Formats: sequence, C-alpha cells, structure tokens
Amino acid sequence: MDRARPNPAQWVWYALGGGLPRHLAPWVLDDVTRRSWVVRHLARALVQLAPVVALCLLVAPVPWAFRLSAAAGGVLMGLLFALAYMTETTEHRAVKAGFPAGTTARVRAERVEREQLERRAHYRQGGSGSFD
Repeated sequence: MDRARPNPAQWVWYALGGGLPRHLAPWVLDDVTRRSWVVRHLARALVQLAPVVALCLLVAPVPWAFRLSAAAGGVLMGLLFALAYMTETTEHRAVKAGFPAGTTARVRAERVEREQLERRAHYRQGGSGSFD
C-alpha cells in the first residue's frame, strides 16, 4: 500500500475513537474494508478495553482471583459488544474520515465480488490450487 499511514500515537488515538488528519482518509477506508477488517476492528476494541482492564487488575482491593475473573469477564463482554456493533462502528469511522454513508458496505461488497470473479477465472483457466 503506497498510501500514508498513521504513526503509532495517531493509531492509538484512532483506535480509541479519535479522528485522523484528512490526508489519512484513504488509509481509514482501507482499514475498515480490507479482508482483515474484522480482526482489525477487534484489535481496536482490545486497545479500548486495555485501560479498564489495567485498572481492574491493578487498583481493585480484592484478591487476584477476583481481579482476573472480572478482567476476563470485562474483555469478553467488551468483545461481544464490539462484534455486535462492528459494521456500524466501522461505517462511523469512514464517515468521520469524510466518506459518504454506505461506503464501507459498498467497498466490501465490491471486493468480495472481485475476489469471486478472480477465483472463477482461475478455475476456468484450469488452476487447481496447490497442485499447480
């Protein structure tokens, strides 16, 4: 990818929900529509959960077993919510970067269609996968 990428501090800010400079808008769209967009979304969710988990583990005046179970339960619930709202959240990120509503769904659908066409063309040409 030849587009500009956020630096680590910008990425953490972005993962926490902050906006990025306008010149990084193409990167944002790529981030929320590429094949690994779900994994990337969950990584951002883990960054959002990290401060709460750290507080739970370090500050709570209870035995470690309780701290660990509370932290694990919090991560589990946080990831469930992140999964439940991932399409809306990624769409919001794209809109915040300046793209019209509906762009992420359209770009993902175009990518899936393009990959299906490429796979069909490969098989029509006699490609057999790993036995080539």
